Amino acid sequence: MDNLFILLLLPVISALILAFIKINSAKWAALLLSLVQLGLTIPFICNFVPDASIQFAQSWNWIQSLGIQFKIGLDGISLPMLILTNGLIPFIILASFGHDQKGGFYSLVSFMQAGLVLVFISLDAFSFYVGWEAALIPIYFICALWGDGDRIRVNMKFFVYTFFGSLLMLIAIIYLYQQTGGKDVSWAALTQLELASGAQNWVFWAFFIAFAIKIPLFPLHTWQPDTYTHAPAAGTMLLSGIMLKMGLFGLLRWLLPLAPDAVAQYGYIALIMSVIGVVYGSIIAFKMNDAKRLIAYSSIAHVGLIAAGIFSLTQEGIQGAILQMLNHGISVVGLFFAIDILQRRTGTRELSQLGGLATQMPILAICFLIIIMGAIGLPLTNGFIGEFLLLKGLFSIPEYGVWYAVIAGTTLIFGAVYMLRLFQKTMLGQIDAKHVSVADISGYEFLVLGLIVILVVVIGILPNGLLHLSEASVTNLIQQVK
Repeated sequence: MDNLFILLLLPVISALILAFIKINSAKWAALLLSLVQLGLTIPFICNFVPDASIQFAQSWNWIQSLGIQFKIGLDGISLPMLILTNGLIPFIILASFGHDQKGGFYSLVSFMQAGLVLVFISLDAFSFYVGWEAALIPIYFICALWGDGDRIRVNMKFFVYTFFGSLLMLIAIIYLYQQTGGKDVSWAALTQLELASGAQNWVFWAFFIAFAIKIPLFPLHTWQPDTYTHAPAAGTMLLSGIMLKMGLFGLLRWLLPLAPDAVAQYGYIALIMSVIGVVYGSIIAFKMNDAKRLIAYSSIAHVGLIAAGIFSLTQEGIQGAILQMLNHGISVVGLFFAIDILQRRTGTRELSQLGGLATQMPILAICFLIIIMGAIGLPLTNGFIGEFLLLKGLFSIPEYGVWYAVIAGTTLIFGAVYMLRLFQKTMLGQIDAKHVSVADISGYEFLVLGLIVILVVVIGILPNGLLHLSEASVTNLIQQVK
């Protein structure tokens, strides 16, 4: 099995099938199809050779009159993102079982999966852009149709922000296409272009703004907390667990190799924005009473540290970023699902109205605590080795590296404070009389959180397999940039 195109085709077929399935059967059909997609991913993992080469490559003429081809393939940077996408979708679908969603909901999830997969396996700028936009459309409708509160206004802000970034990126892609003589938009051709410094500068900013909005980095983050808060639980998991990784992946796949001179000139600005986001997100998270909003701001801090690791341009920083993209996806899905369970049980996610739930929900309390430990980077959990490598990468920056590492390292302290406050306010203390009869997790809830706990511990103890996947590709990327 080496036909990578099947991983694009199956989610599209799944989306068409699920659109016509009745509500009672839709969730089981969606779960089954997502597990088939995950199963089809396994041969690519098993047959992958961890060197710097592009593997399982396929290409077809797409728009012949414009010389545009459709090219896909995998390397050590894209494979972890493929694992994250196809690995988390079954969790997200299973986590939505408590909401009895319609077939149309799962159809949109599958269509979004196709867009995400295309982003991560694209080897030409045109198909990358198509995947980038294809992933945006379904999440817009998921949030607009199944969200709560002021979701329409919030969703429109999210759409405008992202579309603005996409437009900048499209203009840059068209410019780069012209530089090849209108013949090629493949990654291989574009990264071989020797652009003048002025051209590199504006290409850098066009791509960077598009990616920074999606991540999001401070100060382009203002769409994120409201969107995460008002999206349905599954929508928030898709946005935080997988979709924001599109921006981080874009930095690695496109921005760094396309504009290496501009990265050397302006990378420090991106680095400063990332580090500010770490501190800003953490400080705002301290004050949040809405548990979902607290995790949204914590996500800004975590992805700020990941982006800082990428712009450190060091082996440790970039490998730590790739590992932490996986870890963040796993942990944040677990956190948002735990909050969704609490909200469905108690009718609220306000910390001031919760407390003492560990007495009624001991299994949830244990799972929640372990996932929180992973999120704050406790040794022997998944977050530890990623954060260690990221901080080591920042420390290795020749100029001011110590200060970048010290300021970004505050995430370890701040994260422990707001995450342990979240646990204390929900699980410890005096229980409200209204909540004394709430039931503990069982069935699909226990399965989702139990598997996430296992991943948190196993990756924390045995991270080498994942690091080995990306090592050669990261070395090659750093050589391209420097």
